[in-house]
Amino acid sequence: MNPGSQWSVEDTDEVLIERWKAGESRAATEIVRRHADALARFASSAGEREEIEELVQDTFVRAFSSLDSFRGESSLRTWLFTIERRLMLDRRRAEKRERNVISLDGLDTATDYDALDKVVASETARRVRRAMKSLSPMQRDVFTMRVEQGLAYKEIATILGTTEGAARVHYHNAIGAVKELLNE
Repeated sequence: MNPGSQWSVEDTDEVLIERWKAGESRAATEIVRRHADALARFASSAGEREEIEELVQDTFVRAFSSLDSFRGESSLRTWLFTIERRLMLDRRRAEKRERNVISLDGLDTATDYDALDKVVASETARRVRRAMKSLSPMQRDVFTMRVEQGLAYKEIATILGTTEGAARVHYHNAIGAVKELLNE
């Protein structure tokens, strides 16, 4: 540690966490400085295009509010990625719900699409369903859980009793088969 300073840039994340818990706000600033860029890159690589900075901020807010639950079984960065991934999934589920809002009278579904878009979406959905029939049962299950339910590979692997890597492979193969059949 440098004389006259409260913390050193060389401090580990664990040391910074303890210092933050002890009331040193500069420790939190250092944690954010160390991990914010990696979280932004992770969000971008996961397909996020809007409000990435807000997502990163929300990740840190959630992390700092539940830091007592961080057990150190993984690195702090891995734990932050896990929080951010959950936030992204929550965001995607909320966006999906917003697109499918049912009006109060229960008779009309409010959407952002006009009549032509509905026809195209209906035809595309029909073609995707037809393409899905050509998939193996495992590919179909992985594809459905990933696309329709928005589940993460780890969740899919747990549900299907396989590995996360195998779930990724099945999804990749399913996407390729569906794309190929849609382009015919």
